[in-house]
Amino acid sequence: MADRRTFNVVILGVGFLFVFTAFTTCGNIEQTIVKSLQNETFNGSGYHSLGIIYGVFSFSNLLAPMFVSIVGPKLTMFLSGLLYSGYIAVFIVPYTWSFYFTSVLIGIGAAMLWTAQGQFLVENSEASTINRNTGVFWALLQCSMLFGNLYIYLDWNGKSEISESSRKNIFLSLLVASILGTLSFLILKKDFHEEDILTEDEGQSLLSGPVMYKHRANTALQDAKLEFRTILQLVNTRTIFLLSPCMAYSGLELSFYSGVYGTCIGATTQFGNKAKGLIGISGIVVGIGEIVGGGLFGLLCKNSHFRRTSVVFLGMVVHFIAFYLIFLNIPGDAPVVFSTTTQTTPFLTPSASVALLCSFLLGLGDSCFNTQLYSILGCVYAEQSTPAFAIFKFIQSVFAAVAFFYSGYLLLMWQLLLMVVLGFTGTLCFFIVERMQNGATDVQEY
Repeated sequence: MADRRTFNVVILGVGFLFVFTAFTTCGNIEQTIVKSLQNETFNGSGYHSLGIIYGVFSFSNLLAPMFVSIVGPKLTMFLSGLLYSGYIAVFIVPYTWSFYFTSVLIGIGAAMLWTAQGQFLVENSEASTINRNTGVFWALLQCSMLFGNLYIYLDWNGKSEISESSRKNIFLSLLVASILGTLSFLILKKDFHEEDILTEDEGQSLLSGPVMYKHRANTALQDAKLEFRTILQLVNTRTIFLLSPCMAYSGLELSFYSGVYGTCIGATTQFGNKAKGLIGISGIVVGIGEIVGGGLFGLLCKNSHFRRTSVVFLGMVVHFIAFYLIFLNIPGDAPVVFSTTTQTTPFLTPSASVALLCSFLLGLGDSCFNTQLYSILGCVYAEQSTPAFAIFKFIQSVFAAVAFFYSGYLLLMWQLLLMVVLGFTGTLCFFIVERMQNGATDVQEY
């Protein structure tokens, strides 16, 4: 049984590796591709598409648990993978209507996919293996930021324009990766406990199938109602209220490093012919920052003397340094949608080394905030972890969607200023919650 569960965890991670190699790479280059596509048949915005995805994702989280309970995590992940593949395929023969329609579908699919992933990982873990299994899955997932972006660098380096043949080759390759990841979900094996249940049901009549299905649907509906009530109760708690600015900030900086910053680098004319290739390298370096931060802080925070506030404060400092360097190094009109190249001159002569340093800092800082938000929610709401994490993903996704919608119109300096203000507020509120938690622990011990 242990071997089967380990097999499932590894295949789950490999499936997500392939699917998100396609999607993460697509998100990184999307606005740059869209700028080169403006014609009579296509008039979309990569920022708006990503905004729709995260907006639909945030609200679909409310229905995802019920769907996964009825259909099952394995089939849910397969169906969701097909939606991801459909979104990638749109870029091969792009039309505005299909671009935005699949944006809605992938938002729904994302909520289903991540809910099913969490349930499947828990089903194939025990108390003694959950940390190991989560680490294996996280490591494989973060590697998705490396391979696709490396391909972008090798293909785009030295090019000032993205040709139609280059675009089709890229997205055909990404589509193949996404389909392989989707198909890998089909070879996941059932747990022994689930097989025992099926064996007991074999002697029942054919009529029991619809009856059992209806029973599962009713149970799932009741569970969804109960969870929704719990979410409403938690929203009114002081802890969630205070953590909300930090959650919101994680959404803003998610949109910035995953879609906006790569576009800014690609639009900086001072980088010359290597600007487009730097988008791929930037995505790789962000991934390295995420992997380093996740591994480092996962080890450090096992030590009770190394508090969560230290990691969050480090994340704030790292991000603020990155924002300041980006402000000096990247032209202010780089993210705007109505220009394929920049017209303004930054304060410093744009440096590729500084740009990539900022990419690493963005990934490192993001891992600081996300690991500690998961940690404190799991600590404070140990008995209500699912609703608490649902609130976190909801707030994060809503603010990521909002950020994607304004990113094409606000100059870079104003986007950075918004993140600085919300980042400082979120860090301060996180400190207050951590102090409250430590005080409660002290009282319990006394």
